[in-house]
Amino acid sequence: MLKELNEVIDYIEEHLTNDIRLEEISKYAGVSDYHFRKIFYYLSGLTLSEYIKNRKLSEANKDLLNNERVTDVAFKYGYESIDGFTRAFKSWSGFLPSEVAKLGISKSFPKLSFYIEVKGGESMDYKIVEMPAFKLAGVSKRVPMQFKGVNNAIVELAKSITEEQRKAMRAIQNIEPYEIVNASYEHEHDFMKDEGELTHLIGVLTTEENISEILDVIEVPACTWAVFPNEGPFPETLQETYAKTYSEWLVVSDYEVIMAPVFSFTKMDEEKENYAYSEIWMPVRKK
Repeated sequence: MLKELNEVIDYIEEHLTNDIRLEEISKYAGVSDYHFRKIFYYLSGLTLSEYIKNRKLSEANKDLLNNERVTDVAFKYGYESIDGFTRAFKSWSGFLPSEVAKLGISKSFPKLSFYIEVKGGESMDYKIVEMPAFKLAGVSKRVPMQFKGVNNAIVELAKSITEEQRKAMRAIQNIEPYEIVNASYEHEHDFMKDEGELTHLIGVLTTEENISEILDVIEVPACTWAVFPNEGPFPETLQETYAKTYSEWLVVSDYEVIMAPVFSFTKMDEEKENYAYSEIWMPVRKK
């Protein structure tokens, strides 16, 4: 996978002045679009579109320093209007494009190169589970993506669950894991735009057909799940495990993540403050 990632970076470099279609890049890498974008984000800390935009603007800065006309540079890197290019460039650099040559402004965003640094041979425990189709039923909300610390939007979502909704969830919970889970998923058109939000659901797994209208329902197809148990300070250990599944395990495993909800559950330790056992359930398929 590292070879494919670096080949994609080279492909992007060769096409910075072209219309780079994000969905085509993953085909070039030989994996699904969803899988590729997830791994790219966790390895680089950037969405694919952010990386491409930053590289285009970095090269545009060089051209402006060489006294190329703002209009020519804007259209060269795919902007449909001078205003759109000016806004993007100022947001990225803090300066107007017209100021670059006058002030000698040089800001760069270097080309990425991917590699994995092995530290101490730390292993990841996981198991592969085959599951029939089921439903996630609970309470959901669009929330901002956040990979470190407590997500206050999810905290507020949890507080909003009524006792009636809790009873409705308990009444239909009938499939492992028999826990209240936190599930996250993106609608494809939102993920394609690399928007910084996802839909988060707090609920249960069920195969029941009759589900109360006070609960939101997500249909989940039969598929394979990679399950990652983890234990330690909460939420740091859970979030670190999420990151490692994408940035380490998926890169070297024979599996790729598929577009279905990822969910987890957490059991807080009553004797240790902010300490918990958690499991992450990731939908995958063989490459």
